[in-house]
Amino acid sequence: MPQSHPISEKLIAWYKKNKRDLPWRNINDPYKIWLSEVILQQTQVVQGLNYYITFTETFPSISDLANAPEDQVMRLWQGLGYYSRARNLHAAAKTVKQKHNGNFPNTYDEIKSLKGVGDYTAAAIASFAFKLPYAVVDGNVYRVLSRLFNITTPINSSQGKKEFQQLADELLNHRYPGMHNSAMMEFGAIWCKPNNPKCENCPLQEYCQAFANKTVGILPVKTKKITIKNRYLHYFIFNYKGYVYIQKRTQKDIWQNLYEFYLIETELPTDSEKLLKEKMLNPFLENSILMSVTNEKKHILSHQHLFATFYELNLKKPLNNPSLLKIKRSDLINFGLPQLITKYLEKL
Repeated sequence: MPQSHPISEKLIAWYKKNKRDLPWRNINDPYKIWLSEVILQQTQVVQGLNYYITFTETFPSISDLANAPEDQVMRLWQGLGYYSRARNLHAAAKTVKQKHNGNFPNTYDEIKSLKGVGDYTAAAIASFAFKLPYAVVDGNVYRVLSRLFNITTPINSSQGKKEFQQLADELLNHRYPGMHNSAMMEFGAIWCKPNNPKCENCPLQEYCQAFANKTVGILPVKTKKITIKNRYLHYFIFNYKGYVYIQKRTQKDIWQNLYEFYLIETELPTDSEKLLKEKMLNPFLENSILMSVTNEKKHILSHQHLFATFYELNLKKPLNNPSLLKIKRSDLINFGLPQLITKYLEKL
């Protein structure tokens, strides 16, 4: 077994004194560890904690999750975003039930073969649940390593990913891989933060080349961001005697398998009055009274800016449209909806 690196020893000592008390720590249940890692992708701990508790209470075992209807899983995920995580989570649970008899796989390669599980998540589960020597590299680890070793290679480049993974592997404590990984991530989350890191009192200051070279503020380096795409969404809410009509998003796009109101999407900003003259709306407008039109509401996703307008209409008679599902308006809470729509409904 390789001798532990002094940086790892100091990190683990720091972690034991400073770690946050979180429910997925100090356990070796691979299901709950996996669940926490998936929830915390693209999500801060303060937001993900309640989702973790809800999921573990609703689905105490991976078989419970596998047996659940997808709509229930999507509804519980509502508000977390990046909904492909929930779909992959559900699919992977089914694989574990069918292929592994409900027992979570205990090797790195088998874990990584599950849908939605990449290098980072596989390493996290392998080290936390099974004490296997795999180093994790997430955003916090990139930041800590780039500063410790004053590395300017962009972290979102193929060369950067290779370089940082190799360095993480070299620093890994093979005796306590799970604790080492937890310490590295926790240090980046609460000490070596993106802004205002605690450099003056840093336990790793003697090793930090960025501190010595006064480059902490510019690390880590990222290549240019992806261009933001603007999308213009017009939602038509057809009301009929306490009922409302919704549809499921089945296309491979944002919010796949969530529900929404009847939608017209335009490539450019479109005036409401002009849109209401579109021929496709004639069958609906002839059978309804327009009650209200909202101002455009902006909703920001990672690489998209959505501009949504909501149209409330009262129908004179029920719709006969097979693509639309008629439900009680009070039952909307039982369906997984995009956060954009949930916010609109909450303000009414």
